[in-house]
Amino acid sequence: MFIDVAKIKIKAGDGGNGAVSFHREKFVAAGGPDGGDGGRGGSVIFQADDNLSTLMDFRYKRKYVAQNGEPGRGARCTGKNAPDLIIRVPRGTLVKDAESGLVIADISGSEPVVVARGGKGGWGNTHFATPTRQIPRFAKPGLPGEELEVQLELKLIADVGLIGFPNVGKSTLISVISAAKPKIANYHFTTLSPVLGVVKVGPEASFVAADIPGLIEGASEGVGLGHAFLRHVERCRLLLHLVDVSGSEGRDPIEDFEKINTELANFSPELAARPQIVLGNKCDVATPEQVENFKRYIEEKGLPFRAVSAATRQGLDGLVGEVYNLLQTLPPVTVYEPEYVRPQPAEEGGRAFTITRADDAAWEIDAPWLERILMGSDVDDYESLQYFQRQLADSGILDELISRGVQENDTIRIGDFEFDYVF
Repeated sequence: MFIDVAKIKIKAGDGGNGAVSFHREKFVAAGGPDGGDGGRGGSVIFQADDNLSTLMDFRYKRKYVAQNGEPGRGARCTGKNAPDLIIRVPRGTLVKDAESGLVIADISGSEPVVVARGGKGGWGNTHFATPTRQIPRFAKPGLPGEELEVQLELKLIADVGLIGFPNVGKSTLISVISAAKPKIANYHFTTLSPVLGVVKVGPEASFVAADIPGLIEGASEGVGLGHAFLRHVERCRLLLHLVDVSGSEGRDPIEDFEKINTELANFSPELAARPQIVLGNKCDVATPEQVENFKRYIEEKGLPFRAVSAATRQGLDGLVGEVYNLLQTLPPVTVYEPEYVRPQPAEEGGRAFTITRADDAAWEIDAPWLERILMGSDVDDYESLQYFQRQLADSGILDELISRGVQENDTIRIGDFEFDYVF
C-alpha cells in the first residue's frame, strides 16, 4: 500500500527536575546544598532513510514520545540526558505544522533534522545558595519538551518525471532506460505508486527518473489519486511527457497532451512552466501521418519532440544523453525552506502573564513559567517562599494586581495552587 500523507503527534522529553539535597558527611557540620541539575529531555529527530518509500508505518502509530531527562541527585550529580528519538522517513518527506500547514523541515539531505527539542534540565538547589540564603529548600523544575502535531507529506526526489495518461507506456519506458522493474500490463492503473529508477549515462554520470502514475482529467481537483501523485511531480526538474501518438485507445493525442498540461497548470502554474520533452510513444503502431501531425503540433509550441516506441526501443537512442545534457542547464531539485516559526520557550521569550477575574472572584494568573517555579518551591519553607514572592514582584505581577484593585485576603490562583493575598 502506498501512503504519502500522514498526521502524527510528536512530544520531546521534559527536562529532569533539579534536586534539593544537602551534603551529609561525618565530621562535616554544615555541608551546604549539593543538589545536582536535571538531565536534558530527548529531542525528536527526523532522518532520511533510502530503504523507505512510503509513509505506511505512520498509519498504525500516530504518537511518538521521547524520554524525559533524569532528575538531579545529591552530591552535585547531574541527571542523565535522555536519548533522542529518531524517526526514519523516506527521503523527500516534508514535515509541516498540522494547524498552519507551514513547512517545518524538508527531509531531503543526509543530515538529521531536529523537529521538536527536548526540555532543559532544571537547576539543583546548589545554584540558589547565597551568603544570606544558605539553606535553599527549592530547586528549578525541568522545562517541558516541545509538543507538536505534524503532517508528513512525501514529495519524491527525482530529476525527471514521466507523465501522461494511464497506459501510454511510462512503466515500459522507465524499465528500458533504468534498472527499475515496475509491473507492466495492458490495462489502466497498473502502476499504483510512483516508481523511481536510476538512469546510468556513463561510469560516473546518472540521474533519477520517476514514473508518475494516476494523472487523468480532473487530477488537479483530486479526481482519482490526482493530488497524491501530482505532488511528486513538483520536485522534478524536467518532464518527459508521453503521449500515445497512435490513438490506440480511441483518444486524440493532441487532446491528451493538452488535458495533462491543463491539470499541471491547475495544480501549480510553476509546475506547468517546467521544461518538457514530448515523446510520441507507440509510433511503431501509428501511421506516418499520425506521427507527423502530432510532431508538427508540438514543434509549433516550441517543445522538443521524439517519436519513440518504448516496447521496441525505437527512437530511444540518444534520449538518455539528451535528457542528461538538458539537466545540466537546469536548477537543482527543489528543496523547501522552513516557514514555521518555532515559539520561543517562556524563559527565552520573557515572563509573559495574563490576569483574569474568575466567577468565584478569585484572581487567576496564567503564567506557565511561574507555575514551574512554584512546583519547585517548598511553600512551607521561609526562604523558598521569599524567593517565590520575589519572582512575583520582579515580573510585575504584583504591580498589575494592585493596579486592578486586589484587596486583602483575595484569593490568588496560579494553576492548581491557591493562596490569599496579604499586603
